[in-house]
Amino acid sequence: MHADTHIPSEGQHQFELDSPTVELAAEVFGMLADATRVRIVLFLGDSEHSVSEIAEAVGKTPAGVSQHLAKLRLARIVATRQEGTRVFYRLINGHAQRLVADAMFQAEHSVAGVGGADAIPPHHMGDPSSPRATDPEIHTSA
Repeated sequence: MHADTHIPSEGQHQFELDSPTVELAAEVFGMLADATRVRIVLFLGDSEHSVSEIAEAVGKTPAGVSQHLAKLRLARIVATRQEGTRVFYRLINGHAQRLVADAMFQAEHSVAGVGGADAIPPHHMGDPSSPRATDPEIHTSA
């Protein structure tokens, strides 16, 4: 193994650039590249909900949400539990939730970038390691 073919990640785990997992990771990103599915993942978080609860939360029809949930289930992002005639959905693990959260944080950077070089995304406010995040001149209201 060559050092230049590894990408360090959390902990000690490293991924090979030529690993088949790279293709699967791209498929995960593709599965999450839909605003309704992002909303579903955000809504589910650490909880479990029925299709009707999810549909109401994301502002879509239960039929439409069911189609999105079927795709998320095939991708092994959500799992189901049946109780009588109702089906409840939950995230299988926290990975999709973290991916969506990181994408949301990156989107905040894009929006903050419109405000100029000194704009700070909300998730960095008060973070002492963030450049100028604690600068009182930036955070005073006019």
